[in-house]
Amino acid sequence: MDIIFQTWPWYVSGFLIGMVMLCLIYFGKGFGMSSNLSTLCSMTGIGKRVSFFDFDWKLQRWNMLVVVGAIFGGFVAAHFMSDASNVSINPKTIAQLAQLGIDAPNGKLLPDTLFGNTIFQSPKMIFLLIGGGILIGFGARYAGGCTSGHAISGLSNFQIKSLKAVIGFFIGGLIMTHFILPLIF
Repeated sequence: MDIIFQTWPWYVSGFLIGMVMLCLIYFGKGFGMSSNLSTLCSMTGIGKRVSFFDFDWKLQRWNMLVVVGAIFGGFVAAHFMSDASNVSINPKTIAQLAQLGIDAPNGKLLPDTLFGNTIFQSPKMIFLLIGGGILIGFGARYAGGCTSGHAISGLSNFQIKSLKAVIGFFIGGLIMTHFILPLIF
């Protein structure tokens, strides 16, 4: 049982993701989390007013299980399998975060400044969360999928649009990290 509670090497996780993708390709399915937002909207019946959501959502029920599994798996991992001692953060990263006013995780996986309950006391952080959520949701729909859909499923299917999207995500992440994040904090 110890192997379950340890950090798995990248080649084990990567192999398992690859096997899941082969199964999805074999059954003619695509993977992506943001497509579930469209499914949820379609379930409400909004497709009668907005043609984008007018599709048979029952064909996407299987993908809703992915969301349930991700939520359940995250809960189990965080509450029963979390061991921050397995994670070592580069001292340079900690120093750069300190320059932005972000505390080191200190025995946790994530810094409280960004992921603790105190962020809900700051109007600036609430605005950043809402604004970031809207931008991510809009961007995922505008790009025709989210990072997991394009990077895992789209690239597995050799889709050129997914390659372009992944390159765009990477460039956007670099711009955010090196230029925009220091302005925000």
